[in-house]
Amino acid sequence: MSTLSDLLAEHTGLSGGAVDHLQTVVAEWQLLSDLSFADFLLWVPETTGVDGAPLPAGAERRYICVAQARPTTGPTAHPEDVVASHTTAAEHPQLRRAIGERRICREEDPRWYLGVPVRREAIPVSFGGEIVAVLSRETNLAVPRVPSALEIAYLGIAGDLCQMVADGTFPTTEPSPDVHTSPRVGDGLIRLDTAGAVVFASPNALSAYHRMGHASDLVGVRLAPLTRSLIADPFDATEVAQRIVAALDGQPGMRTEAESRRGAAVLFRALPLRPGGKAAGALVLCRDVTEVRRRDRALLSKDATIREIHHRVKNNLQTVAALLRLQSRRTSSPEAKEALAESVRRVAAIAMVHETLSTSVDERVDLDALVDKVIPVVGDVAVAESHVKVRKSGQFGVVAAETATPLVMVLTELIQNAVEHAFPPGSSGEVVVSATRSARWLDVVVADDGRGLPPGFSLERTNGLGLQIVRTLVESELRGTLSLRRREQNGTEAVLRVPLSHRR
Repeated sequence: MSTLSDLLAEHTGLSGGAVDHLQTVVAEWQLLSDLSFADFLLWVPETTGVDGAPLPAGAERRYICVAQARPTTGPTAHPEDVVASHTTAAEHPQLRRAIGERRICREEDPRWYLGVPVRREAIPVSFGGEIVAVLSRETNLAVPRVPSALEIAYLGIAGDLCQMVADGTFPTTEPSPDVHTSPRVGDGLIRLDTAGAVVFASPNALSAYHRMGHASDLVGVRLAPLTRSLIADPFDATEVAQRIVAALDGQPGMRTEAESRRGAAVLFRALPLRPGGKAAGALVLCRDVTEVRRRDRALLSKDATIREIHHRVKNNLQTVAALLRLQSRRTSSPEAKEALAESVRRVAAIAMVHETLSTSVDERVDLDALVDKVIPVVGDVAVAESHVKVRKSGQFGVVAAETATPLVMVLTELIQNAVEHAFPPGSSGEVVVSATRSARWLDVVVADDGRGLPPGFSLERTNGLGLQIVRTLVESELRGTLSLRRREQNGTEAVLRVPLSHRR
């Protein structure tokens, strides 16, 4: 499906400023749709033909629908997608009238569309003194509506805002960057008169102010000083009050969040109402986000607790490693010293993972940074008479914590195995850890240029503890595969393949 920008570029010759203005209209028009209980279609007159050439003089003017919005407050008039469809002045004469007369034009009688009566209004979209497009407000009349105070207030505000669209004063030339996270019509709506007193407050708006500590009705109350008195922080209170007053003076306000003295968190957004350039009060949207912020704080607290647990586990593992080193120094048996050294190395590898997770915000680990720390530690186990260099090639990327711990253990064992067994004392060589990552797999090869596998070697029948640990982790934790093979020239390759998709 083509985007609004694509359709405008392909079918019109509008300037960049006009295109930006239409983008702003589309960003704001869910507000218009909900207030109107109606669908909104954005029509622009085509200035180029199918082949991209300018339309010849006298050709019938066609209009293309470049965007569509449906109401959340009422039934839609267009269940199907209308974007990229065309119409003509004969089929929708109000479009041409709205452009020519530069005013809102309404059909006298509803038309039937797919068996549903629909009333259409055409609202010219003004930018820089020119009409650049037309909004078609189309209301489904199949469901009878009982006029209520809420519906009358909604439609009155919608009428004012639509007139401001025709005037070119709504939306503003500098759109609010937080329009998609601002309160919506259904969250809470308040209309103010020119003096700043409340003339209508929706039930949700009234509930939000009750949560903030205002027990009585809002109608007749001047909203700015009332809101200032309910907010705990004096700076936030002043900011919210100033934005309400600024809207009464014709200045649109951005979204603001404040917390009341009772702990209720509320979002505010104030918009001026100036149809025809005449002050008609302001619209204030508000939303009670107390529970949302409570859950956010709970998640932040939980996340901080998890990171603290990782930090403490890392400290405990480092303590265990230190105790094992101390025991190794007090042991005279070479076999015991070697076993304790291997245990220290394994515990240290797990501690590194927890150290990384203690600073992570999403339980994910940058394997490249972790492997860069592991390689020097493992390389130190080379016998003094050997000169073995260990290096990394390729990118491991970021993996989930549940994958990181067993994977680092496996890599540590494979590198250790290559360093210890591939090279005889006094020789030199190189161990290369290569990583290749795709959308589905992480492929790792630990290759050395040493003496190769002994005759008759079998990974399945080996008695070495390190390789037994590796096989167990690869099969049970990583759900991957591992093979050891001779290199074409000399040395050995350990080939590891780990799936990156979700593991059970």
